[in-house]
Amino acid sequence: KVMSGLLLFNSVILERRKFGPLGWNITYQFTEGDTDATLRQAELLVNDYEEVPYKVIAALTSEVNYGGRVTDNWDRRTMANVLTGFANPGVLDGGYSFSPSGTYKSIDAEDQDGYMEYLTGLPVNAGPEVFGLHDNADITCAQNDTYAMFRTILSLQPRASSGGGKSREEVLADTAKDILDKVPEPFNLEAVSDRYPTMYEESMNTVVQQECIRYNKMLRVVLKSLKDVIKALKGEVVMTAELEAMGTSLFNNEVPQMWSKVAYPSLKPLGTWVPDLLSRLNFIQRWIDHGKPQAFWISGFYFPQAFITGTLQNHARKHEIAIDTVSFAYKMQMHTFEGDACPSVSTPPEDGAYIYGLFIEGARWDADVQLLQESEAKVLFTQLPVVHMLPEQHRKPPSEGVYACPIYKTLARFGTLSTTGHSTNFVMVLDIPCSLDQPQPHWVKRGVAGLLSLNF
Repeated sequence: KVMSGLLLFNSVILERRKFGPLGWNITYQFTEGDTDATLRQAELLVNDYEEVPYKVIAALTSEVNYGGRVTDNWDRRTMANVLTGFANPGVLDGGYSFSPSGTYKSIDAEDQDGYMEYLTGLPVNAGPEVFGLHDNADITCAQNDTYAMFRTILSLQPRASSGGGKSREEVLADTAKDILDKVPEPFNLEAVSDRYPTMYEESMNTVVQQECIRYNKMLRVVLKSLKDVIKALKGEVVMTAELEAMGTSLFNNEVPQMWSKVAYPSLKPLGTWVPDLLSRLNFIQRWIDHGKPQAFWISGFYFPQAFITGTLQNHARKHEIAIDTVSFAYKMQMHTFEGDACPSVSTPPEDGAYIYGLFIEGARWDADVQLLQESEAKVLFTQLPVVHMLPEQHRKPPSEGVYACPIYKTLARFGTLSTTGHSTNFVMVLDIPCSLDQPQPHWVKRGVAGLLSLNF
């Protein structure tokens, strides 16, 4: 029974990969050697001890045998939580259910034939429930397969156009000119520095200066490349390999790689990437023109970690305490927002900051009961309300009643460690209230995460 539970666990962690980031942040290549080592260790431990040491089996399995390949800390948390359902004293009881429906369960068979008979009666395509996921995960899986298929089709399309309509060059020229007309000139850094000078008491001045510098670097690349590709199409300059690749991306409604290298992480196609960029620039421009916002559109920051650190610095300097003793408590508000604006917040909080613009995948926030709840059918993403980030000194995180929700910039969830010591994708951990009937392990298996932007 212990072996059958571990084998089912092996199947579950392998099959979770098809759900993309909802299953694992990184696609791990678990091998048969991992399974063999786990089964041999479990056999020794079961035979050598009067009571089965489930904690030892769980630790060796999740932290060593399989966990040795798992490099993401949030995936390690998922691994440990998934394993608890397959390696516990209840497994020895006949009829112990591995899934809510009871389709997958522990049986009283004494030999291989008994287990084979049980296995042949299982569904050919396992539902999301056995993986700990919501039924909506099937939609996510189907979308991932569809996107992969279309990417392949797109890569095989001919470059030469046939039939009527505009030529490829005309489409490129129109697209480039349309974007060029919409994207504004870089920010005036001298004017920003004069209006928001570096001050010990106000770290947000430094944040807005740094945001302008980062966006300016990006805007210069975007504007110059657009002008160059228009000239190249007219024959005024040489069509280099970079400009050719950029033209192909524009034609395919993709963000050019030369822009992605200097831009913030985003999975949006070009058609929604440009409006998103304009909204971000508008957010910064409103800040410059009208002063520090009452609430901050956290999705609009190029580097949101700087804003988070600046909020902690303001609190620490205001109350003259050490910044390394301060961390955030999070309080969900009843305020609403639309897009990049939050008109319902008229005054800033006494301490900390209001943020908005967060999405959540795998669950939803129920404003009526102020708790995390199951997603509604066919609704993959929902918005989180305005959140009050309240700095507290020597804060002790609650042991129950909250879900420590990781927040990422994009749906991919996976990022690399940058030179600043921050992940290129992970932003922070948000404590979201949840019921005791559905504690944190339930939402960990659901793959619940917060997002700053979607892929559409």
